[in-house]
Amino acid sequence: MSQRLREIQTQQGAMFEANTPVPATFGNDAAAIQAVQAGVVLCDRSHWGRLQLTDRDRQTFLHNQSTNNIQPLKPGAGCDTVFVTSTARTIDLATVYVLDDSIIVVVSPNRREYLMQWLDRYIFFGDEVKLQDVTEQTALFSLMGTESNALLQRLGVEPVPNTPDAHHREINLAGRTVRLAAGSGLAVSGYTLSMNVADAAIVWQALVDAGATPMGDRAWEQLRIQQGRPKPDAELTEEFNAVEACLWQAISINKGCYIGQETIARLDTYKGVKQQIWGIQLTSANVQVGTPLMVEAEKVGVLTSIAPTANGGFGLGYVRTKAGGAGLQVQIGNQTGQLVEVPFLQRERESS
Repeated sequence: MSQRLREIQTQQGAMFEANTPVPATFGNDAAAIQAVQAGVVLCDRSHWGRLQLTDRDRQTFLHNQSTNNIQPLKPGAGCDTVFVTSTARTIDLATVYVLDDSIIVVVSPNRREYLMQWLDRYIFFGDEVKLQDVTEQTALFSLMGTESNALLQRLGVEPVPNTPDAHHREINLAGRTVRLAAGSGLAVSGYTLSMNVADAAIVWQALVDAGATPMGDRAWEQLRIQQGRPKPDAELTEEFNAVEACLWQAISINKGCYIGQETIARLDTYKGVKQQIWGIQLTSANVQVGTPLMVEAEKVGVLTSIAPTANGGFGLGYVRTKAGGAGLQVQIGNQTGQLVEVPFLQRERESS
């Protein structure tokens, strides 16, 4: 991480936790979350991994190792994709950016080293693919909120309306070269910005000076849960598959063979989804992850994430399909919760 960026963030009220390279909070979590709905916030996601693939076979290789249709993507395009096991159990939800001479894959912080090793195992003799972790050489920010476009315009950057998520281009921002990608990483309007780590402090300061409210990782985590973005070691584990995780927006059913493809195709053909993620509205966050979800005396699921919010607690959990969906009342410890839809998830695949 840039020491100068850390100094600037500290001056702006950032507080850091042990072994955490990005701000945990700026002491403004509630205000920052509110600004997402009626303003613009800036979140440092530089601890997320950036894996770079180069050489001739890079696109074919990634196409064969993940769930989405990577092969047809042209430079400037991108998409979300899921890394899964041979039985479609979830490893991580990642975002792919195709450049002229490389591909950048943004992965979750707790999957960076694992995926470097996992992908390397599938590079066989004769494959012209080079894999490199470029996380430490780059920085990554999310700009989120209804006023994101207006802020960019104030900085001389003209947004392109209706750009598909993960489509990207190079821009000049505060005299620095920045890659601007549509999509904030959550189901809220915004952008993802990546740059050389040496330029991170100047870019961050310019965005804050233009009106962005700094937001820490704790607030991001609350938004992640309220939005329904599944997280490795919580919703994305060996216990659940990519279809149960409701990630159809990152899955291609027709692209041909890839790791986990047979299981996903079978689940789709026979409608064999036994459980799905749901949002859970609670009166408080005073409940532990792993607590069973009960209907009367029957266990119907498990709580996987929980966060305090201005309206009580909000959680994510897997619930058996036969138990019901939105509106279902479930008992979690000594609380009664209600299942609600969350905007990040896609429960059904789009018809081809």
